[in-house]
Amino acid sequence: MNGDALNAQDDPDETQDIKERFPSYFGIQVRTLFPTQFIGQSTLTLNQNGFSTTIEQSLGYSFGGTVRAGITKLLAFETGINYTQREFNVSMTVPDSNIYATNDLTFISYDIPLNGLVYIQMGKQVYMNASLGLALTFKPTDVGLLTKPGGSNLFYHTGLVNRKAGFDINANIGVEYRTKKSGFFYLGGSGRVPLGPLFRMIAQYQYQGIKTTVSGNVDGSYLSIDLKYFFPNIRNRGIQFTHGPIL
Repeated sequence: MNGDALNAQDDPDETQDIKERFPSYFGIQVRTLFPTQFIGQSTLTLNQNGFSTTIEQSLGYSFGGTVRAGITKLLAFETGINYTQREFNVSMTVPDSNIYATNDLTFISYDIPLNGLVYIQMGKQVYMNASLGLALTFKPTDVGLLTKPGGSNLFYHTGLVNRKAGFDINANIGVEYRTKKSGFFYLGGSGRVPLGPLFRMIAQYQYQGIKTTVSGNVDGSYLSIDLKYFFPNIRNRGIQFTHGPIL
């Protein structure tokens, strides 16, 4: 065993200081999702033989836990796990028959972001940071709607998940206020662009046994406003136990 290791064992505070040089933090986050045409297609319109249907993404939300692991003073790696709920407004019409109806569709997914993060110190306790990476996504199930506008008219909408697992491009920028005793408070924004369709929408109009079917891919891209809170790392007072039973 070399001298540095012996010195570290003799001085628990020095060992602790090495571990705390680039600390890791655990936190929670909440997002409000805003669909936008700037980074994706938030509206899909399908037409066939006088049957028209439109699927438009609306406000959604996401929440979960996040872990930030320090690499250097100005670099970190961030990951976690999030629950995401996207909301869609679905409208359907058969103009020749003067039939019109609307409904709402909810789509749930989970994701694990894998981001590289860069800090810029703007003040004693204020930091700006930006991150970029991929998010591993999981879409557990298909979704569907049955709408009865009246009479013998029926509308079916089914969102089919072709691949349950996939990847999204994930970018974030924000500002955080850091305190030793109360933790970190973060406000920022994100952009999320799936590398494949969120799901394939199959829409069908049925009247007295006659069926008209249309289909198309739903994007699912969004911008978001993010709120994060990282819990403070509290060092216990007194002698720290730094070694196991086997040295």
